[in-house]
Amino acid sequence: MAIKITNNNIVTISSTDALKIHILSFFWGVWCILRKFMREVLYNANPQLKRDNPPTCLVDTTLGQHSYVKLKGVKLHYLEAGRKNGPVLLLLHGFPDCWISWRFQIPVLAEHYRVIALDLKGFGDSDKPESRKCYRLDVLLSELKELIAALGVESCSIVGHDLGALIGWFFVHMHPEMVDKFVSISCPHPNLYWNYLPSSSIFNTNWIHYSQLPHLPELDALRDDLNIINKCFQHLSVKDVSSAYLDAYKYSFSRKEDWTGPINYYRNLPFWRVNVAVDSDANLRVPVLMMVGNRDSSVHLESVIKSTDFVDKFSLKVIDGAGHFPHQENPKHVNKILFSFLVGNITPPVTPAPSGGLVYRMFGAVSSTMKYGNQMMDVVSKRSNGITSKAITVGQGAT
Repeated sequence: MAIKITNNNIVTISSTDALKIHILSFFWGVWCILRKFMREVLYNANPQLKRDNPPTCLVDTTLGQHSYVKLKGVKLHYLEAGRKNGPVLLLLHGFPDCWISWRFQIPVLAEHYRVIALDLKGFGDSDKPESRKCYRLDVLLSELKELIAALGVESCSIVGHDLGALIGWFFVHMHPEMVDKFVSISCPHPNLYWNYLPSSSIFNTNWIHYSQLPHLPELDALRDDLNIINKCFQHLSVKDVSSAYLDAYKYSFSRKEDWTGPINYYRNLPFWRVNVAVDSDANLRVPVLMMVGNRDSSVHLESVIKSTDFVDKFSLKVIDGAGHFPHQENPKHVNKILFSFLVGNITPPVTPAPSGGLVYRMFGAVSSTMKYGNQMMDVVSKRSNGITSKAITVGQGAT
């Protein structure tokens, strides 16, 4: 893919590739309009329920203190927990999500970190500017740099999921001196992300093209009482107490303007890449942990594995039985992995149940290695003198 260099680290795709995206978005938009019209004529959609008050789990202080920071022109909301004088750990949620995505990780990681669970700009209780240019990659990375400075530290560790991990990838490439360790959950490297979107994903390539259109994607997301939330969070059962979190997500995305900011990320990010050649000296030297569920229909496992080519020191964990939200679906095992990578070989504290009594199905303990299917793969890479050594162990119970 041809690219135009805009600085040493971040580049834009070629004008030809950009034009291709816009042309495809036009044709896909026409098709979606026709489909929407036929659907409304033939079927009766469920009306959208009125949601005026936030669910308790979004506003209580069980997990930490709700705080705000005002940067240049934008106010960001975050939940803070843990040691005030501890190293900072920044948690970046995915799409469509908010800080509550990390409800299982916050209490555990707060034992050793000053945890900052952020509402990304446009999400949750953070400011929601509607202008597309407010979500340009250079603006997002500049604001993230300002946030870290506003927290009173020079560097921090970052854990990102989905969209949050995608932004994290860009940030660690742009400002490696500000990142101690980086964890990417359910998200391949930006240079691979857009070419490996599974057709089975709700937010596949067709949706990316559709999202370039104004207004229509937002209106479509509100359809049928936010049924898109039900599809995204299928691991949350509507039949038990975890429905409180479905209500929290539906409240957070109950208005058209609640979708404009989040979708604006996808109106910008497909046009950017990282200026890193595979196996070059420019590869990341920040320690990186990549994690993905082996049942994730939104990510190709191949793209996550190939992402290791952009990193010098990495660990790759494939979580058995998990989908796109392994940190919510199998929090006990994910917390153990996170704790080991971030803190060291110390037994993590027991994960307390978050407010609301969320019930999860816990999978059996698995080894640190697997193969595709019902096992765990563990990949560790160390580079020295330009030579890469990768140890991949495949097999049940291998160590």
